[in-house]
Amino acid sequence: MIQSMTGYARYEHKADWGSATWEIRSVNQRYLETYFRLPEAFRSLENTLREQFRKKLQRGKVECKLYIHMDEARQTELNINEPLAKSVIAGAKWVSQQSAAGQLNPIDVLKWPGVVSNDEQDMDEVQKEVLAALDKATADFIDNRKSEGSAIDRMLQERLDGVSTRVSFVRERMPEVMQWQRDRLQTRFEEAKVELDPQRIEQEMVMLAQKTDVAEELDRLDAHVEEARKILKKGGPCGRRLDFMMQEFNREANTLASKSINADITAAAVELKVLIEQMREQIQNIE
Repeated sequence: MIQSMTGYARYEHKADWGSATWEIRSVNQRYLETYFRLPEAFRSLENTLREQFRKKLQRGKVECKLYIHMDEARQTELNINEPLAKSVIAGAKWVSQQSAAGQLNPIDVLKWPGVVSNDEQDMDEVQKEVLAALDKATADFIDNRKSEGSAIDRMLQERLDGVSTRVSFVRERMPEVMQWQRDRLQTRFEEAKVELDPQRIEQEMVMLAQKTDVAEELDRLDAHVEEARKILKKGGPCGRRLDFMMQEFNREANTLASKSINADITAAAVELKVLIEQMREQIQNIE
């Protein structure tokens, strides 16, 4: 299955400590580029996140955002280190006695480093949950890209059908076109009252047939259609290969148009180029 480089996913994880929300979006890019917007407490995860995306994606400009909401009720609870507080008080009393200073202020004791701490969640555990949530967000994100890829696949298959139809039309029309050209040439000779022996006319027709022979171009177009279908069926990161195939399609369509001696063949060549351009535009979205 092919994947589009365009995708979006949003996943929210709720826990006792609060909630974490991942938002991932991507657009077309020649290579893989990842950008992260993380809260300060989670900056250390950036290298880990970048490596995870490299393992799962090949191309695209990916922007990943993390929103963290900590439970305020848990953040307002304080823990007092009683042994340390008693030690600070004892030390402060001794200093007060020795220096005859004023009474001890309880607030000063609470301000002493380590006496009071917030009832904070273990950040290592929080980070594990956040990374687990990213796995789910990434899975949704890839599913979204696959869904977009399926839509592109259907469109490409339809256009390939259109190419095959035009190729068949030109192949069926070529004998008629060559006969029309033969009659046209014969009529001009008659109008000009030029008498040519049948062998000379046949030579002229052979030369004209060689100049206007498009059998090779039609065979190559059929082969390109078959190869493009194989690439799509195989799936995976195939955008660059399909883009190369479109160049080959275009080359044959241009040659077909340059050799055309009939309005119907010219119109078919133009329609081929339109189909190829439509495919090329969509292929720019494929990973």
